[in-house]
Amino acid sequence: MKMQFRKDLEHFFEEDDLFRNHFYFNSLPTDVVECQLHIKSPMVLAGLPYFFSVFEFLGAKNLGEEFMQNFEGKKVDETFGPLKFSLPFNIALTGERLALNLLTHASGIATRTFEYTKKASEFAISVLDTRKTTPGLKSLEKYAVLVGGGSNHRFAQTDVWMVKDNHKNFFGGVKAALDFFNNQRGFYKPLVLEVHNLEELKEAIELKVVHIMLDNFSPEMIKLAVDIKPGHMTYEVSGGITQDNLEEFLINGIDAISTSALTRNPARVDLSLKMRRINEL
Repeated sequence: MKMQFRKDLEHFFEEDDLFRNHFYFNSLPTDVVECQLHIKSPMVLAGLPYFFSVFEFLGAKNLGEEFMQNFEGKKVDETFGPLKFSLPFNIALTGERLALNLLTHASGIATRTFEYTKKASEFAISVLDTRKTTPGLKSLEKYAVLVGGGSNHRFAQTDVWMVKDNHKNFFGGVKAALDFFNNQRGFYKPLVLEVHNLEELKEAIELKVVHIMLDNFSPEMIKLAVDIKPGHMTYEVSGGITQDNLEEFLINGIDAISTSALTRNPARVDLSLKMRRINEL
């Protein structure tokens, strides 16, 4: 089992309340079964390390390395043959639903991310996730974004200082908010300023801010912002960007697009796990 998953898996199994009934778990037969992971819809397959770690948490050994190396991040569909591996029946049955839930969720996010990045890459625009993740699933969701070809924005608030509207409202404007974060004295700490109109952008340019988030800018406003973009500055566009309107925001001069749709609206994918006793094959 990947050691970095242990804490998450302990929480997941506790949530499933699995071990309250020890008699049930201990009475399940340990006969070896062939497990077949069936792909039932088009997707970018993601989350195999989590999938196999579920079964290793329950006692399986050295599972799925070849599958993870060969198929993680691959585009597959219904024509893709099932992935076959063997497990004791008690481990396979106990871990089935959790393993499939994690794999399905990660594959949905990776598939959605791939759909965005395929279009954005034509304009050399990076696609970023946000901190709008499902509590308890942040690591899985951000991992799935990477598998799908996207990039992670930040894991926690202090990874990057982000000056947002609430900071500006509280401290009294762009400069005062910037001063607060600069006084944190993070020598290597990058800073991103969220701007909501062209006036704030012009002030940021005067203050020589490097990284700008154009928040809820219309495509027309973005084009005006690009016209005054200094060479040292990067533009990230965010706010209300979905798969339906993505192409409107693919504008030359934009460096990145961030959207919560990657993690909050994953693609629908369909997977199943079937088991057969070895002596029945």
